[in-house]
Amino acid sequence: MKFSERIQNVSPSMTLAIDAKAKEMKARGEDVIGFGAGEPDFNTPERIKQAGIRAIENNETRYTPVGGSDLLKEAIITKLQRDNGLVFEKNQILASCGAKHSFYNLAQVLWQAGDEVIIPAPYWVSFPDMVTLAGARPVIVDTGKDFKITADQIESVITPNTRAIVLNSPSNPTGFAYNKDELEKLAECALKHNLLIISDEIYEQIVFDGFKHISIASLSKEVQKQCVVINGVSKSYAMTGWRIGYIAVGDPEIVKQVAKLQGQSTSNPCSVSQAASIEALTGPLDEIHAMVREFEKRRNILVDLLNQIDGVTCNKPQGSFYSFPDFSGIYGKKDMNGKVLEGSLDFCDYLLSAEKVAIVPGIAFGADAYARLSFATSLDKIEAGVQRIKSAISKLS
Repeated sequence: MKFSERIQNVSPSMTLAIDAKAKEMKARGEDVIGFGAGEPDFNTPERIKQAGIRAIENNETRYTPVGGSDLLKEAIITKLQRDNGLVFEKNQILASCGAKHSFYNLAQVLWQAGDEVIIPAPYWVSFPDMVTLAGARPVIVDTGKDFKITADQIESVITPNTRAIVLNSPSNPTGFAYNKDELEKLAECALKHNLLIISDEIYEQIVFDGFKHISIASLSKEVQKQCVVINGVSKSYAMTGWRIGYIAVGDPEIVKQVAKLQGQSTSNPCSVSQAASIEALTGPLDEIHAMVREFEKRRNILVDLLNQIDGVTCNKPQGSFYSFPDFSGIYGKKDMNGKVLEGSLDFCDYLLSAEKVAIVPGIAFGADAYARLSFATSLDKIEAGVQRIKSAISKLS
């Protein structure tokens, strides 16, 4: 069988692969502790589930408009104004089958061969590959230990072919987020060079220590016109399986083109999920706030425990449910079989085989010195898992 060149240029998702391998081991009865999950371990709040059940009972099970129902778009508009100070019209909103689908759609309608898209590293695993699938070139910028790109770094890689910059705040995999001053500098640079800003804000509700998420689109009307906000219900509302994401765009023509593509691919997102998402976006946030408080407690314990391991350092994330510790201090050491651990992939394979702990290698995110640990798991598993990591490292020579 011959396959297309474009699909052969795409790598499988390493985060999904690690999670699948851990689940396979668990299914065989092995005691695996997984830190790979990219989803909350909380159930969808009851009020949201009931909205979905009512939609089924009311036979809201038929096609909706391609980009989502008017009621869902109105709920998104209400949420954006309430939480982000952003004013949009319905022709600037489009719902898809998750935020990942939203970005894929954008890549397909916005970029082509010869175009360049700036992506800060560490990055979410799918950003570069989806840009590549569109025929464009991802321009990866190493943000160093701060995990946040600067205007000077953008200036250093801009060419006549640069079309956009991708921001993700709070970030997957680092959990770091941009403050207002940092966003203003980035926005000024983007406006200066007429770059489209793709702002992935899917973790906006999951922030700690009083940090306030600011959407870069809210800085000014000029910035909003030059911006596409990507968001959804997956992370903040514990609705990963419901598959609802959306875009809010400054230029309505983008929505028109995305709707054309979506109409020839998936058509509308699930009607029942849309009904549940309306409740999520417009209802009270008590359950979400409780979930975030628990995540903050777990983050504090996980980061403290990791920093107690010789050769490991971990900065405290401002949001999301990920930590991104630096394990490079142990690279170059040998495992019990004499194999040298040369990077994050070797280290993560060693952990899984030696101590049955699943974490995601940083190389998947463009940062080989690191690995991602999700704290979307219980405190007992966090404590036991880090103890196993410590034990595994102590056996290296």
